[in-house]
Amino acid sequence: MRGSHEFVNRDVISIRGFTREEIDHILEVSRSMESIAERGSDMLRGKIMAELFFEPSTRTRLSFQTAMYKLGGNVIGFAEPKVSSVLKGETLADTVRVVENYADLIVLRHPLEGAARFAAEYAQIPVINAGSGAGEHPTQALLDLYTILKAKGRIDGLNIILMGDLRYGRTVHSLAYALSYYDVSLHLVSPPLLRMRPEVIED
Repeated sequence: MRGSHEFVNRDVISIRGFTREEIDHILEVSRSMESIAERGSDMLRGKIMAELFFEPSTRTRLSFQTAMYKLGGNVIGFAEPKVSSVLKGETLADTVRVVENYADLIVLRHPLEGAARFAAEYAQIPVINAGSGAGEHPTQALLDLYTILKAKGRIDGLNIILMGDLRYGRTVHSLAYALSYYDVSLHLVSPPLLRMRPEVIED
C-alpha cells in the first residue's frame, strides 16, 4: 500500500502526531481494509498485540482484538490491572519493559493523562494510545473521521457540532484536533463547567 511504510514501528500517541496527508492516507487505506477484514487475512500472521488496559473498556478493547484476529494475528494482555503485576506494585515503565519481550505492539489504556507518551519512552516496540485519562483517544478520532467520510462522502466543507462533556472527554479532544486539519465549521456545545479546554481550542 502506497506510503504505508511511513507508519512502520511508529507510535500513535496523539492525533497531532499526524499530518493531514497522513490522515487522508489512513482513511484511504481503511476503505480497502474493510473488505480484507470481512473475508479474513493472514497479513498479521505471527504478530502479537499486547493490550494493557488499566481502565474498563468494551468497544475499544474488542475492536482492537477483532481487527487483530481477522488479520491473522494474536492477542495477549489484561483487561484490568488487578490481574497483572501492577497489583504488586510494578510500575508502568517496568510493565512495558516486560511486555515488549512477548509482543510486537502495545495498545494502552490508562487513567492518567500522558501515560501512553510515558510508556512509549520506555518501550522498544510501538505503543498505541487507546485512551489516556482526559487527554486524547487518537484511534477513536480516526474512526470518527472515517465514519463522517463514509456518511457524507467528504470532510471538508461540513458543519460539525461537538457537544456534551468537552472538558474531560478525551475522544472529543482528539476529534477536535483532527478536524482542525480540515476546512470545517466546528461548533462546540456544552454546559459552562464542561467547556472545551482552552489549550485544545488554541492549538
